[in-house]
Amino acid sequence: MQKTSSDSVFNIVVLVAALGYFVDIYDLLLFNIVRVDSLTDLRLNAAQIKSAGEFIISIQMIGLLIGGIIWGVLGDKKGRLSVLFGSIILYSIANIVNGFVQTPNQYALVRFVAGLGLAGELGAGITLVSELVSKEKRGLSTSLVAGIGLTGAVVAYFISLKFHWRTCYFIGGGLGFCLLLLRVSVFESGMYNAVKEMKIAKGNFLMFFNKRSRFKKYLLAILIGLPTWYVIGILIAFSNNFGEQFGLSEKILPKKATMFAYVGIALGDVLVGLLSHWLKSRRKALFIFFSFTVISISFYFMQNGKGGASAMYLICAAMGFSTGFWAIFVTMAAEQFGTNLRASAATTIPNMVRGSLPLMLLLFNGFQNFTTYINAAIWVGIIVMTVSIIAAYFTKETFGKDLNFIEE
Repeated sequence: MQKTSSDSVFNIVVLVAALGYFVDIYDLLLFNIVRVDSLTDLRLNAAQIKSAGEFIISIQMIGLLIGGIIWGVLGDKKGRLSVLFGSIILYSIANIVNGFVQTPNQYALVRFVAGLGLAGELGAGITLVSELVSKEKRGLSTSLVAGIGLTGAVVAYFISLKFHWRTCYFIGGGLGFCLLLLRVSVFESGMYNAVKEMKIAKGNFLMFFNKRSRFKKYLLAILIGLPTWYVIGILIAFSNNFGEQFGLSEKILPKKATMFAYVGIALGDVLVGLLSHWLKSRRKALFIFFSFTVISISFYFMQNGKGGASAMYLICAAMGFSTGFWAIFVTMAAEQFGTNLRASAATTIPNMVRGSLPLMLLLFNGFQNFTTYINAAIWVGIIVMTVSIIAAYFTKETFGKDLNFIEE
């Protein structure tokens, strides 16, 4: 029997998608959290830890980029559930294997495989929820998915304080396999089933580039999400370096800053869904959160030697909250494309944003040849926010949009 849209904001599909994203975020950020401890345990010195850490995270990012395309295509060709099952199995196995690595090269290989698996979870979950929940409640449900899921970073931080790094990976793998038991009760999207047997192109990644209007939508959707990874990938990740540049009296711990930021992001993702529902607009809610982002980033750069660690962590939480529009960003991506291309859009677009981080870091390092460390970051922020605001301005409203259509 074909399932239709549900009027319930929170149901088994939302729960499973949220828990899937929870494990996804736990595993995605676990390497950053245990990086120093794990590489030290592999007998690397300080210089090797820095170089090996950058190499491993880059390899994981490549896995995410490639995996985003693979799972997106499979989600449109074989169904949303195939991705939900396949991705969780792949990264759960990878994380268990990760607990046995003995060399940096083994570590990198396993993180690449984990990246392939991690790339599929959010996009497939948001696509499935978007197609199964009524259009009036769609934004609320996807925000709950992201809000619950993003707390995985917080849990990863606290688990890393109590357990050996290898055990942390084992826990991540075990959580993933536990999710498979819940996935049995999830049904396929009725919209997808309706087009499954149709003689149309499904999951053709090249379709994003063969039509000007469609490419424009795809590009704008990617650019909207840039501020999140500017904040997380530069301001939060290097908060210890910025703390020194600001002359703060206490040492800043990046993994603690990350934890505070993700608490903020989780809260922001829930609120932005409520705000979007109240305003009956995705774009208005997005612009409000862009304003919050500009304000919180400004406070970040206004710190001086009189501040301390507590103030820095509070600002990191505020920046996390203000960039907590990830759910709306991915939901907008899913809502803009037809059923035969929706999973590809919702899966590749967030991974393209993640993949933009190396470019932002390259720009950041390039500016340092002409100005100070702090000013270089400010200029990158100005460029990122300007581009994202312009992209949002030219993006069409998608609130309440009927998703039962196809791309031709």
